Amino acid sequence: MPSNDRAASGFLVPQGYRPRLVEARLDTLLESFGCVEVTGPKWCGKTWTALTRSRSASRLDAPGERAAAQTDPRLALLGERPHLVDEWQEVPQVWDAARRAVDDEAGERGLFMLTGSCGLSPQQRGLISHSGAGRIARLAMRPMTLVETGDSTGQVSLARLLGGEGLDPCRSDTSVEDVARWCCRGGWPSNLGLSEDVALETAPQYLRAVLDERVFSEGRSVEQAESLLRALSLNVSQAATVNTLVKDSGLGSDGLARTTVEHYVSLFKRLYLLDDVAGWEPPLRAKTRVRVKPKRYFTDPSLPAALLGATPSTLLRDMQTLGLLFENLVARDLLVFLSTYRGLGNRLSYYRDEKGLEVDFIVESAGAWGAIEVKLSDLKADDGARNLLRLRKKVLANGAARNLEPAFMAVVVGRGSVAYRRDDGVYVIPVATLGA
Repeated sequence: MPSNDRAASGFLVPQGYRPRLVEARLDTLLESFGCVEVTGPKWCGKTWTALTRSRSASRLDAPGERAAAQTDPRLALLGERPHLVDEWQEVPQVWDAARRAVDDEAGERGLFMLTGSCGLSPQQRGLISHSGAGRIARLAMRPMTLVETGDSTGQVSLARLLGGEGLDPCRSDTSVEDVARWCCRGGWPSNLGLSEDVALETAPQYLRAVLDERVFSEGRSVEQAESLLRALSLNVSQAATVNTLVKDSGLGSDGLARTTVEHYVSLFKRLYLLDDVAGWEPPLRAKTRVRVKPKRYFTDPSLPAALLGATPSTLLRDMQTLGLLFENLVARDLLVFLSTYRGLGNRLSYYRDEKGLEVDFIVESAGAWGAIEVKLSDLKADDGARNLLRLRKKVLANGAARNLEPAFMAVVVGRGSVAYRRDDGVYVIPVATLGA
């Protein structure tokens, strides 16, 4: 149902709302469960998306409504259904109240939505008595992909690639300058239609709000948190050790500093600032697995760009940093695409072995897998294809392991013009053609 029709039907569609890729998945979950929790970083658009499926709403970041819910959590659920409870984690007991209300309705679906921009602390989790299994579904949102901001045509479907359907050659001309602009602007819905100079203010203000509000309210040092975020930015798209983060953040080198870093990283994950991408372990490694640390990405490339003080013009003089930020952008979009697929087997990981072979991303869904190398320019497509073909050879070398062929192998490039299949079977895909 288009947004205009939804507004006419009594849904709370915000003016200027732009459709999101997760909408179809959200609709499916609302048809299947009594309640859906939508989580994600502040300002990513989850509240607006939930409002397009709501006929009433409670906002627990408003002092009056929060005080009422603290008195009786059921008050947060009052209103025409579907009813949205925004920032529900401000009163964790709302979770159990929603679960009980779903039970009381004996099979009714799509009654409530809960949105939250911060995961629960261990103390808050102690206030909840039920997991919500079978009653409350979960859906993660992130900032907008290039498809959603209108910067990608979306003609090359990741789902079709995983299904072995390949791609139809298509064109979308993009430059390194475009990549630098996308990385600094980010996927924040509030940036749509703004000039570049104005849009570049969003990420720094976002970080300031998170530090001054959330980090401070957790009783943590804003200064230490900011120092560690800068260290994480210096190591974005890499598998940095705790020792490296301790050194780069200037927090010291003793055991206390290591514990401090681990606590802050845990907090940043609860605030949906960071995504860990684990190492991939194909079955052929079953007896001699290589333990690799997760690579860390920010939920949006504009955040590390802001922490590094980068602008589109400065990034064009630092191609190494731009390449790492571009890899973060691709990770964001792939994670969003995977979140729109059903099932539990939708995963993003990376590959590294003891001989130094590394592939940026392994994408898995519905039992199929594909491998992706990320390059800033299509001039580097040969290098990416070489790694992908080495990985394929290694995975298939052990016949006894019966490993599946990759559904696809692709080099995703920033600067490029044509999406096509090379003679060696590797696809070259400009990011401005990639979609769900």
